[in-house]
Amino acid sequence: MARSTASWSARPASGDRPPAGSVARVYLDYAGFSPVDPRVVAVMRPFLEGGIGNPAAAHSVGVEAQASLEAARAKVARLLGGAPSGVIFTSGATEANNLAIKGVALRSGDRRHVVASAIEHISVINSCRDLEKRGFAVTWVPVDEMGRVDPEAVAAAIRPDTALVSILAASDEIGTVQPLREIGRLTRARGVPLHVDAVGAAGRTALAVDEVGIDLLTLSSNDFYGPPGAGALWVRESRVKLAPLILGGGQEGGFRSGTVNLPGIVGMAVAAGLARTERTREMERIGALRDRLIRGVVGTVPGARLTGAPGRERLPHHASFVVRQVKADSVLMDLDGHGIAASSGSACASSTGEPSHVLRAIGCDAEEREGSLCFTLGRWTTAPEIDAVLEVLPAIVARLRRLAPTA
Repeated sequence: MARSTASWSARPASGDRPPAGSVARVYLDYAGFSPVDPRVVAVMRPFLEGGIGNPAAAHSVGVEAQASLEAARAKVARLLGGAPSGVIFTSGATEANNLAIKGVALRSGDRRHVVASAIEHISVINSCRDLEKRGFAVTWVPVDEMGRVDPEAVAAAIRPDTALVSILAASDEIGTVQPLREIGRLTRARGVPLHVDAVGAAGRTALAVDEVGIDLLTLSSNDFYGPPGAGALWVRESRVKLAPLILGGGQEGGFRSGTVNLPGIVGMAVAAGLARTERTREMERIGALRDRLIRGVVGTVPGARLTGAPGRERLPHHASFVVRQVKADSVLMDLDGHGIAASSGSACASSTGEPSHVLRAIGCDAEEREGSLCFTLGRWTTAPEIDAVLEVLPAIVARLRRLAPTA
């Protein structure tokens, strides 16, 4: 949902309220778009205003730009606990997921089988569907009613010709965190690379590629308060070979040609550093607000049910519900009228107009899918904002039910 930039950009990094005169809004759609941290903007500004060259240039300005690029690569790698040389910068998570899925498959020789969960991001799903058109086979591993992938089901799906296993770190629609350590042990024992779409989880959960056994990992800058239009795919070079999807001048080791988005990459690196150093304290605060919101919604809205796993098995900033006898679009419109921005699930998936494949996978019926609400909290969320939601949501649902009762 649209939001006045005056209401975020003036907010200091400490999380204080906006200054007098800015537009007061309650923004709870951080999974859809996270405001860029002012500290990130401050570092990016010189790279946008001039004096910074192309890292591919041989002159001294280009050499300085190349040094900034490599420093950014190291900062992003530290967030993952991986080698800097494995970081390939992309335009975002969608491109990184395409490069991971199709890049591995197209270099796999006679291995023409991929395993993925039933609740992957739409960019992973559509990449796999594209492979199916090229003669590959895909096995979709189901999830339980909480959205959890069973590691043994992943192991059972692996075949001698499996080229890749792709399991998301956590669902951006229902918040469930997956048992990646167990899955990583199984894929490593079978000799199959593991790709993890870590969007939403990176910077919010402990995620070290060596400890977990991850071979490819997708990141999105904007999901941890960096600029949009920047992302990365980390690759374990000793185990994984990729085919490039974008051909040109050979930037990013030949895997992602095109002029490097140095301002965006530098901003992503600054955001990654902040996420790494501030994660524990920030997630404790946000997790407490999330629990307050969940208790309040379930306790005051009749028929509201939490979707996804509870407690520590859930992303600390994520609260999602299904509410019977209402349409989510109507609830969100009324919330927006009260100055509250939320969503009904993945922004990328909702743009297709298709029913939620995630809610179907966890067993939600058609009525529940129509009443799906998702609130994602962030760095600037406050307790009064949570209270504002709890003050108006029960009355909104009650009014809509009166207007459109169901048999």
